[in-house]
Amino acid sequence: MQDKIDYNRRQAAKYGWTPLHFHADNFDELLIDAIRMFQIEHGLTADGMCGPSTYRRLWTKIESTAQYIPSPDVQIGDKYIVHNAQQVEIFWDKVLLWTDEGGKKSTKYTSMAGQPERDISMFVSHWDVCLNSSSCYNVLEQRGLSVHFGIDNDGTIHQWLDTQHIAYHAGKRKNPHVVGVEISNAYYPKWQKWYEKKGFGKRPVHRHVKIHDETLEPYLGFYDVQVEALAALWEAVSFACGIPLQLPAEDHKIDNDVLQNKFNGFINHYHFTAHKIDCAGLDNQAVLDWAKQLRALRSI
Repeated sequence: MQDKIDYNRRQAAKYGWTPLHFHADNFDELLIDAIRMFQIEHGLTADGMCGPSTYRRLWTKIESTAQYIPSPDVQIGDKYIVHNAQQVEIFWDKVLLWTDEGGKKSTKYTSMAGQPERDISMFVSHWDVCLNSSSCYNVLEQRGLSVHFGIDNDGTIHQWLDTQHIAYHAGKRKNPHVVGVEISNAYYPKWQKWYEKKGFGKRPVHRHVKIHDETLEPYLGFYDVQVEALAALWEAVSFACGIPLQLPAEDHKIDNDVLQNKFNGFINHYHFTAHKIDCAGLDNQAVLDWAKQLRALRSI
């Protein structure tokens, strides 16, 4: 029991939460019980310890009651992403770079500036389990993590890091060889009303989806505009980094070639991590087909 109390103290100091967030007064057994109830409510492992996964769910709950600040207005016009300090055209109107007004830059990364092109073989799609990309960025910063891109509820693509740099989102073996995106989606159906209230409209709800041979409880999917933005991002990153526009042979489960870094292409987090389910329900083939259509525009 004391080990759990000490763990919660350390995590609270690291991430900035307090027992009051769980309606408790002190770091004690009552807090452990309160965290356990919170975890049960959110479908998490009920161990009474507020680690990274529990903290992310807690953050989303806090953000839901905070004043919502939408993505900064993005001017329509020629757009690009950045790879190795070079501009790469992207066929999407709403792109916000870290150098733009209102943009943000990840602070947790390994700089590869001035180095030879890093060996980028895969692009990883995640969902952020946050209400918006700004919230996702803040969670990643607090956890000492990072990712190159975020796709917000309205389809705005945020670039938080030059794709030449190594971000921290896919594990030590993968990070040196991948580019990643966090697509905004709070996941749990109970957040549907929040999205409607903020004017985004209803998200699709996925049911009976299997990942790793287990059927998931109903969960929220992505807006069409987010999927369209993802297709544009796939095409641009493919062109910039030389990642082939192809998918793993295995879907909805671990792919051994992905696991062993023998695959080159576009993957989901669940393709190489057994306890991850993102991005379940994403029609990867449709995204790939759209990306290929956009690629054809480059030769016109």
